[in-house]
Amino acid sequence: MRTTRRKFVSAASLCGLALTGRQLLSLELSPSCLPSLPEMSGLGGKSADEPGAPITVAAYYFGNFHPGDARNEKLKGKGWSEWELVKAAKPQFPGHQQPKTPLWGYVDESDPQVMARKIAAAADNHIDTFIFDWYYYDDGPFLQAALDQGFLKAPNCDRLKFALIWANHDWVDIHPYRRPAAPKLLFPGKVTPQTFDKVCDQVIENYFSHKSYWRVDGKPYFSFYELTNLLAGFGTVETTRDALEKFRTKAVSAGFPGLHLNAVVWGKPILPLEKALTDPAKLVQDLGFDSVTSYVWIHHAKLPTQQTDYNAVRDQYFAYWTKAEAMFKAPYIPNVTVGWDGTPRLYQDMGFGNIISGNTPERFREALLQTKRRLLAEKDGLRILNINAWNEWTEGSYLEPDTVHGMKYLEAIRDVFGP
Repeated sequence: MRTTRRKFVSAASLCGLALTGRQLLSLELSPSCLPSLPEMSGLGGKSADEPGAPITVAAYYFGNFHPGDARNEKLKGKGWSEWELVKAAKPQFPGHQQPKTPLWGYVDESDPQVMARKIAAAADNHIDTFIFDWYYYDDGPFLQAALDQGFLKAPNCDRLKFALIWANHDWVDIHPYRRPAAPKLLFPGKVTPQTFDKVCDQVIENYFSHKSYWRVDGKPYFSFYELTNLLAGFGTVETTRDALEKFRTKAVSAGFPGLHLNAVVWGKPILPLEKALTDPAKLVQDLGFDSVTSYVWIHHAKLPTQQTDYNAVRDQYFAYWTKAEAMFKAPYIPNVTVGWDGTPRLYQDMGFGNIISGNTPERFREALLQTKRRLLAEKDGLRILNINAWNEWTEGSYLEPDTVHGMKYLEAIRDVFGP
């Protein structure tokens, strides 16, 4: 199975309009301007497992950079977003590049015109898909405005596919975090079977049916971040698998040919309260997942010193990739990580955690190139890679332009995957 890269066109061009980029960003689309569902469904072209199928490039998107989220305002005050941590960061050693300063400013991602600029930059530089970190707890949703108000209402959202990773991890008070105290658990990632049913119904109704939703061989892609919490909500492997099968059945009843269910697996927890699986290969097989992936390199690589070289982390991760392909029966989707520096999420009088250093755009480009060569050399598996991340600013892993490197990380993707 392999997905197919497509050349996306704007709705304006589909209507025969010749518009400038600025005019396109202000365009209000009418329903007649949008292609029909079959045209946008990702069903045409080569099958994902045909020889010569191009590589699909997806980027994780973390939606905590907008004001007005009810949970954030209750905890942090009116108007708070994670931009406040980015602004407050300070260099912790000579040469430490903090704070990170966004070239586009501290923008509100829930604004459709702001999101339109992101979509254009991603599509222009050969990113195919945003995978949104999607939060839903027993007491309801969290951090959904970037997708619901920003992306889905952007006038050019037809240029990019989108998908969901259910970020079902425990949400703890690390914004910022004072070590070594145990962070307070705010929203448990474990949910009841009833909540899981709500999640399934909502994503099928509100997202899978959207013309821009990403499909793998015609099936909507949906990823799970933390399998331990998924399992804990049902109690046994058997009941968890039954719930996933029910999810698939609901999708088929809604008119889809099935689901592509993806599992994120890691070996080294990075967030407080994260739990590594003891036998991930068996669990993935028992639960019937269609593919496996990673969220970030440091889930599989050690950072033994305050600064660990980017290429050293890359090589550790590539060794894990080899192991994962042998360990899992489901196809493994590789990850390329921009960097790692969680300094902004700590109180700034505490020092900092270990970081990845030397993560230049040139080294990022080389990691992409090596990943591309390896994917093209494989006879089986999915020709997909994901990138951490479009905008993990407080973790030091972002493609969005800053005042130091400008568009160079995005241009690296264009150089490797462009025509």
